[in-house]
Parts: sequence; C-alpha cells; structure tokens
Amino acid sequence: MTTQFDVKRNCIHALKISIAAIVAILLAEAFQLQFAVSAGIVAILSVAFTKRETIQTAVNRFLAFAVALVIAAACFNLIGYDRYGFFAYLILFIVVCRFMRWDNAMAMDSVLISHFLTLKAMGVSELTNEIGLFVIGVGIGIAANLFIRPKKDYMARMKEEADALIKQALHRMSLRIVNPAMDDYDVSCFITLRKTLDEASALAHLNYMNQLTSQNKEDIEYIAMREEQSDTLYEIYKHLRGIQTVPNTAEMLARFFEKVSVEYSKENTVDGLMAEYDELNTHMKEMPLPKDREEFEDRARLFAVMRGIGDLLYIKHIYVLKAANQRNLKLRKLQK
Repeated sequence: MTTQFDVKRNCIHALKISIAAIVAILLAEAFQLQFAVSAGIVAILSVAFTKRETIQTAVNRFLAFAVALVIAAACFNLIGYDRYGFFAYLILFIVVCRFMRWDNAMAMDSVLISHFLTLKAMGVSELTNEIGLFVIGVGIGIAANLFIRPKKDYMARMKEEADALIKQALHRMSLRIVNPAMDDYDVSCFITLRKTLDEASALAHLNYMNQLTSQNKEDIEYIAMREEQSDTLYEIYKHLRGIQTVPNTAEMLARFFEKVSVEYSKENTVDGLMAEYDELNTHMKEMPLPKDREEFEDRARLFAVMRGIGDLLYIKHIYVLKAANQRNLKLRKLQK
C-alpha cells in the first residue's frame, strides 16, 4: 500500500536524481570532458534512497569499473577496437559482475567502456576522460545523499500515533468485556494500527540506513516491539468477539484492561502492571467454577484474553530489559 510518506519520498528522490544528473553534466562540460552526458547517466545510476546504499553502490561500482578497464584493455589490444573486441569485453565483464554481484555496474561501466570503441584508443588522455566522467558522476551521486537528515520529529509523531491507537484498542476491549452487545466492536482500529506501524517501520529502517557513523536501531526495535504487541492484541480481539455473556470475572478484567490503556506509554516499564497481573491471574483462578456450559465457555475465552494481556506486558518487559542491557554495554565501551 502506497502511503503519503512514500509519495513524498519518491518525489524528493526523483528531484534529487534530476538535479544530480544536470550538475554532473555541467561539471563534466566545465572540465571539457568528452561524452559529458555520460557523467549525468552515471549520476542517475548512483543516487540511491539512503546514504548507506549510495556509499555501498559507489564502492562496488569503483571496483567494477577498475575491473572493466583491465578487461577492456586486454580485449581491445588483443582483438582490436571493433565490435568483436567489445563483444569479448562484454562476455568477460558480465560473467565477472554476475559472480561478484555487481549487476548494477554492468550497464553504467559498459557505456563508459564503449567510448574507447568510438575513440579507437585507450591512451592516457582517453583513460583520464573516462575516469573523470566516472568520478564526477559517482561523486555527485554521493553528494546528493550526504545532506539527508533522519526524520526524527516525524518518527516521534509516528510512535505517538501508534501508541495512541494501541491505547484506543485496549480501551475498546475494556468496554467490550462487559458489553457483549457492543455494536461498533469491529476490526477497523487494527487496520489503521497496522497501516501506521507499517509506515513507522519503513521510516525507522530508512532513518537507520541514512546513518553512516551510528548503529542506532532503537526506532526499529521499538516499532518491532509494537508490531508484536499489535499481533497479540488482534488475538485478544478474536477471543473477545466470541464472548456472549458477562462472567463474574469480567468486571475485574475490564478494569485491568482500562488501567493498562491509561498507563500505556513508551516510558512505562510495566513492572507494576505485571505484578498486578500476577495477582489478578491468581485471584481469577480461585474464583468459583462456572455453573453452566455457556458461562464455562466464556470464562475460558476470558482466560485466553487474560493470557493475552500478560503476553502483551511481557513483550514490553523484554524490550525494556534488552534496551537497558544495550545502554549498559554502550556505557562500558565509552568508559574503556
């Protein structure tokens, strides 16, 4: 599903590629290089969505271009500066690219190598010209992405929106537990939540790939935790949909759901809620057994719901412990 964020990102990326190509061509012309337009083509193929992708692509293409020059020199000098020499180059270079996984360098480097076929020479001036086109194109492609800044403010808003939707789902569950006839209890809130989490996850990964010196995965891990909780909430929802009565354990469970929804936040370590959950779970087990089949079935569903809310809290508890361990590890590294 294409989101507003995807549309905006694609528009910015397209504009960036266009500007990079134009600048590369103008710069190649300023240095009076032949085939200056090729510098623009190289720039177009060198601009990726993120900094890390751009740098990795540039490194791979530099290595591939060096190999292409060696293969081309051998083929043209042994066979000649004609189509047969170029055919031999293509076969050898494409085989190397496939084995080295340099597929995205095949077309770009071959365009540059084809200039030697036109010039009928691979002397110092010709090599300087092609290397200049390559350096300008790739360099402008890298420069185009160096000014990307992680969208931290937007990420914070996405987190808050996802948390608010989960709080809403928990609140609706607290109402549904004691009101089996609730008419508007449908899956709509989970559809909105999933869409929000998918967009937040895409943004978190994009921000991570735009970090060159940092390895901070906090946003990725946070959204992954919320996605796991979302799946758990949906399982709870399916159990609640089947409840037809209000067993004597429903009121206390509804109050606990409401409390979880009120205290639900990024900062909450859930320690207090987990302690209260254990007490409530013990109390529910000590309640008198159901008197009829219908109550028995609904009590069983409520027990599954109770297990589900426990899983929800445990997911956050594990996340908090893992985050604390990571902070301690970073602190120890800084102290060394």
